[in-house]
Amino acid sequence: MSGAIKRSVLIAGHRTSISLEPEFWDALKEVAASKGRSINGLITDIDRDRTTNLSSALRVYLLKHRSGGSAAHETATGDPHR
Repeated sequence: MSGAIKRSVLIAGHRTSISLEPEFWDALKEVAASKGRSINGLITDIDRDRTTNLSSALRVYLLKHRSGGSAAHETATGDPHR
């Protein structure tokens, strides 16, 4: 993996910066496209239910999505019943 890239995103109407490795940014783009969402929209959904810092929540979400744990409301919390 390469070094982290910091990007500014809009989450629920406010700007914030997120640092992720390029591979995770690519994965976010792919997942968002597969769900017909913008990257900001997907991040907003993950942010809404997270219990850790946002960068960690995004990485966990993407790993779970990759392994087939992509139920509609399953988030970085790991709770598929939310």
